[in-house]
Amino acid sequence: MFTGIIEAVGTIKAINVNAQGARLVIDTNNLDMSDVKLGDSIATNGICLTVVDFNGGKNNGSYSADVSNETLQRTGFVNYKVGSKVNLEKAMLASTRFGGHMVSGHVDGVSEILAINNNGNSIEYWLSMPSDLAHYIAEKGSVTIDGTSLTVNALSESGGVGKFRLTIVPHTVKETIFADYQVGSKVNIEVDLIARYLERLLTKKDMQAPASNVNEAMLMKAGFIK
Repeated sequence: MFTGIIEAVGTIKAINVNAQGARLVIDTNNLDMSDVKLGDSIATNGICLTVVDFNGGKNNGSYSADVSNETLQRTGFVNYKVGSKVNLEKAMLASTRFGGHMVSGHVDGVSEILAINNNGNSIEYWLSMPSDLAHYIAEKGSVTIDGTSLTVNALSESGGVGKFRLTIVPHTVKETIFADYQVGSKVNIEVDLIARYLERLLTKKDMQAPASNVNEAMLMKAGFIK
């Protein structure tokens, strides 16, 4: 689980494609790798990847991770190349300050940047809204773009085509790869995790819920109520 608060910007050092998917090698630049172990998760442009090899301490480390064919098909991986910059975030700790929102690192699809406009000291980005994800995206709701937790500030839907607006403050531009985006750039999008589960609960009413053993007597015995 992640929070969508980017810790560092890394660089793709190598991409090795194979029949099972691909293996990436990422230079982590200033990401602190001193507490990373084999099997840990690092969100790489919003994709939850498992560390299979690594080196480094507090600075100038690197890690390798395998990418499945499923991930290749659902994300903007086809647009990556050696030298591409990527947002990095290590998996959250129980003690982590929750500055963003709940991010699983399971990318739902790819969005395209349609327009970039200056607004005061901030920058507004309009992005395409994939039709199968549009109902999850709400004004003032949360969305994850290339691993960055952001707030949707406006929606526009006409002629069956939807788009949404993000307002990016200078700090976010500086600490992420947003400065590298151009009109036409493809980005990974993950919709709000809670919205997905709510939809499942509300639309699958024909599914029979298992019998519950929770009752007043059990709660009293466990000390939850008196």
